[in-house]
Amino acid sequence: MASSLYSNSQHVDFESVLGMDDPGMVSMFEALMASGLRGFLGCPAIVYEAALVDFFENAFVRNGVVISTVGGQLVEISEKLFAESFEMSDDGLGDLSEMPKDAIFDARSIVSLSGEPINLSGRKNQMKMPFRLLCDIVAKAISVKAGSFNAITVEKFSLITVVVCGVKMNWAKFCLVF
Repeated sequence: MASSLYSNSQHVDFESVLGMDDPGMVSMFEALMASGLRGFLGCPAIVYEAALVDFFENAFVRNGVVISTVGGQLVEISEKLFAESFEMSDDGLGDLSEMPKDAIFDARSIVSLSGEPINLSGRKNQMKMPFRLLCDIVAKAISVKAGSFNAITVEKFSLITVVVCGVKMNWAKFCLVF
């Protein structure tokens, strides 16, 4: 599990992408920052790679606390400390099943390439280019599940909806569950 979490991780250089000449991409990255994930996605994972892999190989969550070992030492990280360390929101939705249906409905049209609401069991080629990239970021950095990265899943699309529609998400709680 650790290697899949680490090898699929994404580091976003926000200063660089905000200087792009593509207003659609810049807008999408601004929404991603506004969602509260800047600290998490902007944190490079190359520092202490072996310790990070060790941490994820041994980690489990109990009562909102990540418990693991690194170099034989017990490590416990609370949801609050996790949120503070990555400058993540610790209020809002804690579970994607709480996502407002009207937000999903709106997002299906906002990200659509054709203007028609996208099919949630389709492929990401239905989406405008900035949102295809957002789908990749969500799939590889937040969701990290096996399967096709081209497929749109309800889970991935719910995460995209958080960013696109500005839904408040308790990222710390959500990320600790994964």
